[in-house]
Amino acid sequence: MKKGYKALLAEAEVETLPVEQALRLHGDAGVVFVDLRDPREIQREGRIPGSFHCPRGMLEFWVDPESPYAKPVFAEPRRFLFYCASGWRSALAAKTVQDMGLPNVAHIGGGFTAWKGAGGPVEMPPPHR
Repeated sequence: MKKGYKALLAEAEVETLPVEQALRLHGDAGVVFVDLRDPREIQREGRIPGSFHCPRGMLEFWVDPESPYAKPVFAEPRRFLFYCASGWRSALAAKTVQDMGLPNVAHIGGGFTAWKGAGGPVEMPPPHR
């Protein structure tokens, strides 16, 4: 029998950071907030200031140092805090990169929705032309 997303989420043994704790880490140079959302979501809702945008479809390619698409940020010795809209994509993404060997990974419980609900800072990107 195939596994659905609920089973995958239940099996994802990753650190889930409560939004209140994530808020305290914002601005810490040792932490990279990684926004996994689609660019249209960011245009519509904004983003956490200073976050690094990594579309979910590119994650494995950007994290793997052997990939021609590898991004240097993922080779830095920092903590990576993933987020999406509600915490589902970020939980699965955190599990994936953890399995790939990326250390010090967590995700924000409740995602960007929880961040905004807790009064976290939000910046709007410049409009697309």
